[in-house]
Amino acid sequence: MEVMEAIKNRRSIRKYRPDPVPEDVLQTVLEAGRWAPSWANTQCWRFIIVRDATTKAKLAETLRGTRAGRPNPATEAVRTAPVVIAACAEKGLSGFYRDESGQVLPATDKGDYWYMFDVALAMQNMCLAAHALGLGTVHTGLLDAQEAARILGLPQNVVLVELMPLGYPDETPAPRPRKELSDFVFYEHYAQSTAK
Repeated sequence: MEVMEAIKNRRSIRKYRPDPVPEDVLQTVLEAGRWAPSWANTQCWRFIIVRDATTKAKLAETLRGTRAGRPNPATEAVRTAPVVIAACAEKGLSGFYRDESGQVLPATDKGDYWYMFDVALAMQNMCLAAHALGLGTVHTGLLDAQEAARILGLPQNVVLVELMPLGYPDETPAPRPRKELSDFVFYEHYAQSTAK
C-alpha cells in the first residue's frame, strides 16, 4: 500500500472481529514503531502487549466517559480487540541531551514532555503499518492513566501514554471531513484564516 493511500484511508476502529492477530503480523506492526524518529534517538517508548481478557477488561474500566455523560466509545474496543498495545514511555530520556533539558512546554510536576512526541510518532507508524496489513486501531487516551499503570505493573519511571486496540475491523467507518489546507497552512507568518 502506498503511504499517502494508507494515511488517507486509515480510520479509527472501535469494533473488532475475534480473529487473533498472527504473531508475525504483530511483530511487523511493532517493527514499524521501532523505526520511528525520537529525540536524540533515545527511543523512550515501551510497549506492553495485552491479550489476556481479564486484563483488557480491567483496562477498559479505566476509560473515562465523553461529553454529556456518554461512555467512552473505545471502551468495548479495549475490552474485545484481540490485542491491546499499552504505549508507555520511560521518563528522563526524551527531551534531555547531555544533562540539558530541551523543554519547550510549560513545566509541571510531571516534568518532561518530549516523550509524548516520541511515543506519538511510534504509534502513528504502527497505526499506518497495521492499516496496510488489514488491521484496525484506535488511539485511546481518555483514561485513568494511574490506575491503568497499576494494572500493568509499571515502575515509577515509566508512564502510560495511551492504549491502542489492534485487530481485524468489524466495521467500515466513513471518512470524517477534513479542513482545507488553506484553513491551517500559512506562509512566512501566521495569518487569520479566511474560512467561515
